[in-house]
Amino acid sequence: MPTATGMRDLGARLAGLLQPGDLIVLSGQLGAGKTTLTQGIGTGLGVRGPVTSPTFVIARVHPSLTGGPALVHADAYRLGSQAEIDDLDLDADIESSVTVVEWGEGLAERLAPSFLEIAIAPPPPGTPAPPGTPAADADAGPRTVRVTGWGDRWAHAAGAARRVLTGTP
Repeated sequence: MPTATGMRDLGARLAGLLQPGDLIVLSGQLGAGKTTLTQGIGTGLGVRGPVTSPTFVIARVHPSLTGGPALVHADAYRLGSQAEIDDLDLDADIESSVTVVEWGEGLAERLAPSFLEIAIAPPPPGTPAPPGTPAADADAGPRTVRVTGWGDRWAHAAGAARRVLTGTP
């Protein structure tokens, strides 16, 4: 049940499993931690940043600074149809990049034959942060993260992603 700092750490650990062609579809209400998780993925991939919410620009490409895959970060919040997702041409970079789509459920799944779905739920209002939580996270409280793998790539790797996200061996 990570805090905001923990979400960044989870993203950085998850990046160790990611490879070019991977699609991650993030869901969760406003403030759940989707962009925060993506910031951690960007850190873990060693991409040029800062990784910020692409809500108003819809999609950003963060090139790798380490020779790894670029991070394509998209936000489908303002998109209402599959045609609008298609207009972004996200599939043009999908094979050479790691693509993360916030609010992509029901729209982005067909961009790749396999994808990792991560649903993030923030804590209920007024939930206190765990003892020892950094001051920056004091109001954030713990989140719940659910990971589901779809397709051949993630049929085998989803368990590893869950272990990375939960910190279990």
